[in-house]
Amino acid sequence: MVSDYQGYELSGACAETAELYQQAISQFNLYRGDPVALLDQVLAQAPDFVMAHLLKAYLYVMATEPAATTAAAGFVAQARILPANDRETSHIAVLSQLLAGNWTAAAQQMDQHNVAYPLDLLGLQCGHLIDFYRASNRSLRDRLARVIPQWSAQLPGYSVLLGMYAFGLEECGDYRRAEATGRQALALEPLDCWAHHAVAHVMEMEGRAEDGVGWMITRQASWAASDNFFQVHNWWHLALYRLELGQTDAALELYDGPVRQGNSEMALDMVDASALLWRLALSGVELSSRWQSLAQQWDQHADGQLYPFNDWHAVMAYLGAGRTADVERLIRDWKQPTHLKTEVADWARTTGLPLVEGLYAFWQGDYAQAARLLQGARYIVNRFGGSHAQRDLIDWTLMEAAVRGGLTELGRSLANERLALKPHSVLNRQFLQRAEGSANT
Repeated sequence: MVSDYQGYELSGACAETAELYQQAISQFNLYRGDPVALLDQVLAQAPDFVMAHLLKAYLYVMATEPAATTAAAGFVAQARILPANDRETSHIAVLSQLLAGNWTAAAQQMDQHNVAYPLDLLGLQCGHLIDFYRASNRSLRDRLARVIPQWSAQLPGYSVLLGMYAFGLEECGDYRRAEATGRQALALEPLDCWAHHAVAHVMEMEGRAEDGVGWMITRQASWAASDNFFQVHNWWHLALYRLELGQTDAALELYDGPVRQGNSEMALDMVDASALLWRLALSGVELSSRWQSLAQQWDQHADGQLYPFNDWHAVMAYLGAGRTADVERLIRDWKQPTHLKTEVADWARTTGLPLVEGLYAFWQGDYAQAARLLQGARYIVNRFGGSHAQRDLIDWTLMEAAVRGGLTELGRSLANERLALKPHSVLNRQFLQRAEGSANT
């Protein structure tokens, strides 16, 4: 029986197709190249290769796009009818929960899988991404902490493990260990853009914007190649540093350049685009037709069902484009009773709805209502929604609502809160000045 690099058996594989599969795994690990093309080549030669079907399903599910998720269901269906070992059957169970919209159940199933198969790098990486999508900070860290002692630097994939652990440490606020671990991962594998982004997150959270700019620029060749799936998100991080330094023109240039010049229709890239445009709009930048083109691209993904975090970012573009009817449609859909008993449906009702209504109220100039809704919605850790850096858009919008709405005490309190975390931030100092200014008018 043929095995993968960590010693796990691969049902339906031969030596040649196993090697191609392993190359696809390595590309997925580093978010580079075209692992789907490799898997298509593998399955053309070995249609009974179970893990090739399942890796392809994971790649499509993690895109959080309706069409891709439908395709992933087909890949899992193909795997179900093939002879599979216990590890492969366990992966099918995880994917089944994801396809049903139950992310926490999928994470718990993957917990059991990782305990049983601690060297299964695909299981660890997909588990890490599941934890990211549901904003489970502790799981981002502890999923890796549970298995690292069973690994060694001599085992293929060890550096990838460290890069994921670095991000988990950062999301749990352990910034010193996070940065050290991220740098250790990069010393072993300089092309690990996830480890690079973990260190970028540390600098973002600590308010080290100038350090962050230097970190991105000096290592640009390692993370900004044309075949790097993660490059847009790292460009987005550079734009955040520019905004933190008050350099809105530079941030807009990044939007018009590497963030959107490829006009990517991937939901993950469009999330970054919406979030950057929204921050630029809050900064008073005229965005002309940029909203319209982005909103049009969101139409293929914003179905109000698959992943509310994406829908929330689609709403930003709809508001900017003046498409309030689409926002109101989404709000009506989420308010209606539903027969769906999935976790995703619960996310939409309990967290997605106040976020969307809060942004809508803000865009309509009802700042008191926006502040009320966003104050309640800002604490969404362990529900859904990416990283602390991504969720800061909620606090920034809340801060703007307080200042623009003359909510002086709230504005002052929020500005002090932000300055306690980032005392050297130009943006945060401006917030406090504006809040204090509104108290004197």
